[in-house]
Amino acid sequence: MSREVEDLNRRLLRARDAMDRAYAEPLNVRAVAAVAHISEAHFIRSFRAAFGETPHRYLQRRRVERSMFLLRETDRSVTDICFDVGFISLGTFSRTFREIIGETPSDYRVRHGPLAAPNCIQMTATRPRVAARVGTRSMITKPNVTSVIVD
Repeated sequence: MSREVEDLNRRLLRARDAMDRAYAEPLNVRAVAAVAHISEAHFIRSFRAAFGETPHRYLQRRRVERSMFLLRETDRSVTDICFDVGFISLGTFSRTFREIIGETPSDYRVRHGPLAAPNCIQMTATRPRVAARVGTRSMITKPNVTSVIVD
């Protein structure tokens, strides 16, 4: 791997970490691209090549992951959870949740109660699998790790 590719990957990881920290805030691609020190267009292309999805879709998936936890572990309303994780419309939240998870937030809550497993197992078991099917080659070298998936 060339030094330039390695440097770009490191900067993309920093930008993704910044998105993770501010997942509930509106996505400002220009600001996140600035974290990676590249233009918006190059950032979007590079992010998709490295992670297999656009920055917008990544942020939506992270918000849905967080909402899954809140739906399982709290009694808060779906509307409150929708706004707390960063969606500005209940309709968009419900549609996006259904696209990624395969069921509505209310149905998810009914079918999935609180988990009684270590956090690492919970995260593996509840990670949306749709994003994993987006199949572009990653520029980031990943270690050969075998993980346990609990269905």
